[in-house]
Amino acid sequence: MSVPLSILDLAHIHEGGTARDSFDASVALAQRAEEWGYRRIWYAEHHNMATIASSATSVLIAHIAAHTHKIRLGAGGIMLPNHAPLTIAEQFGTLETLHPGRIDLGLGRAPGSDQSTMRALRRSPTSADSFPHDVLELQGYLTGETRIPGVEATPGKGTNVPLYILGSSLFGARLAAALGLPYSFASHFAPNALQDAVAIYRREFRPSAQLQQPHVIAGVNVIAADTKAQAQRHFLAAKRSRAKLLFDRDGIFTDEDADMILASPVGQPVLQMTKYSAVGTPVEVKAYLDGFAEHAGADELIVATHASGEAWLRSFELLADVSELLAA
Repeated sequence: MSVPLSILDLAHIHEGGTARDSFDASVALAQRAEEWGYRRIWYAEHHNMATIASSATSVLIAHIAAHTHKIRLGAGGIMLPNHAPLTIAEQFGTLETLHPGRIDLGLGRAPGSDQSTMRALRRSPTSADSFPHDVLELQGYLTGETRIPGVEATPGKGTNVPLYILGSSLFGARLAAALGLPYSFASHFAPNALQDAVAIYRREFRPSAQLQQPHVIAGVNVIAADTKAQAQRHFLAAKRSRAKLLFDRDGIFTDEDADMILASPVGQPVLQMTKYSAVGTPVEVKAYLDGFAEHAGADELIVATHASGEAWLRSFELLADVSELLAA
């Protein structure tokens, strides 16, 4: 692989499984990914989603870190408008103090939930408007150069936990460039603005104390299997699951119902979300990722897989087998 690879662990709770099953699987993946040479694993903040177990993101990171030794772990990301910057500085300052040199903090401005859940989180509809200011406030707590006189993060002050701006639009690209921070684009589910956002980020980037040169991480879906037919079956199952999640509130859809949705105009956004997907044998997946990294102008790829069960872990293993520059 021409660029380093990292993992986005979506912490899925699969059908018939529990949140504890998801946590155990995440530990197993992190331990193996550490051996295989992946650069980092990130976990995302989502709320009120019955199939995702990473809502308490910092707590999950602490659990994974306690069961691994060297792989970098972080949030991909924390939805900062859901929280007070001081609280996040304390949480991630604690993580960095316990696991020095291993913690990342990716930041997004979306709610990570629906409108009702936003209200349950006590989040104002205008909270996202203060995102740039909140990022700077958070950064001040972590560097020890607080922007609020008399208020410091303990733990947190002086830990210099690296910040990353996450996004799927031009806004995040411009903010990351202005602040001199790494930029991670969510092309694994929101592909449309990828190239425009990366171009703006690179053109407008201003060096900072954290980062002297622009650094782009691009998300991409991966399903690797021993045969192409197996990979395609897992990919179809993943698309069906996503269609059911979005359109089947009562849990009554069959696979045939999901296929009808995917073939209809209403299902096209589901297919669009999977635009950047490497599906096939390890060699085929590697070739796709090499091409995608060039297409995206990426310095690093973060891969996610929607395969379930043993195929989920196997996909990352097969990719590692063919990625000779994985730990570059």
